[in-house]
Amino acid sequence: MGVTYWDTDNWYGWGKNEKAIGKYFAKFPNDREKVFLVTKAKASDPQKLTEKLNTSLQRMNTSYVDMYFISYVSNVKKELTEAVKAWAEKAKSKGKIRFFGFSAHKNMESSMLAAAKLGWIDGIMISYNYRLMVKDKMKKAVDACVKAGIGLTAMKTQAAFSANFYASIGSETDEALKMTQSFLKKGYTAEQAKLKVVWENPNIASICSAMSNMTILQANVAAALNKQKLSGGDKQRLEQYAGQTAPGYCAGCANICESAVDLNIPISDILRYSMYHHSYGDRDAAVTLFNALPTDIKANILKADYSKAEKYCPQKIQIAKVLKKAHEDLA
Repeated sequence: MGVTYWDTDNWYGWGKNEKAIGKYFAKFPNDREKVFLVTKAKASDPQKLTEKLNTSLQRMNTSYVDMYFISYVSNVKKELTEAVKAWAEKAKSKGKIRFFGFSAHKNMESSMLAAAKLGWIDGIMISYNYRLMVKDKMKKAVDACVKAGIGLTAMKTQAAFSANFYASIGSETDEALKMTQSFLKKGYTAEQAKLKVVWENPNIASICSAMSNMTILQANVAAALNKQKLSGGDKQRLEQYAGQTAPGYCAGCANICESAVDLNIPISDILRYSMYHHSYGDRDAAVTLFNALPTDIKANILKADYSKAEKYCPQKIQIAKVLKKAHEDLA
């Protein structure tokens, strides 16, 4: 029997996504056992976790979820406490969740390494793609998780390049065209190659890929069914492209840039909101997340000196320009 991986979050569509899943299971109850169901909540307080989990179960018309994540974890020590561990064990004993873990969008490698030492994390969802997988720290973090028995789910696998939003670096269009033409000669698109390079890593248990329409769904299915392996040259081509277009992609190493700015500004988070807007076309989510930031933080964006942050940024992003444009677009 085939099992399908469904991923959602208690805030996706402001709860409408979970409700849609619930309507499906109400109509096709026998399909529940065919689905590996994942949902998430942003909380580390046991009482709030209980409330959010119960709400999710009710919305989705199910008595359990297969994997329950705390979303947006950036500091394992502070967020994955002994109280959270006890909560997860109790939820498992009641049959409400089968596995427990967290998702991370920034400082991912540090979080992965810390989680590997805990001994009770079942799974982690991380931004992982052809840009990030070649970095030494990410390789070390993945190896640590595998040794600890932690299942890894890759998200943000396309590592979308925001050419219209980030600083122009000139070569993006030409390099993208060359790479696309090379992959098309081998029977798959550049987007499919980006998926395949992650799928071919045996240390990645699954991929969470947004499929907003049938065209993308069919392309992803075709990539999954295509048994032709990427060559060493193909992987080198992706790595070379990643290096040439690095200033257009935030790698999530927030501890580097944010510690270099005197004012309190979640640089990596704001870059992610901008990605939702410019790469995903989801301006509503970007605006909502941006405007949920405290007023003083939004004011700090226009006041801060980003020169040190730009100096230390491994991707060489023009942070000042990007954040001020984000403020203009989303505030």
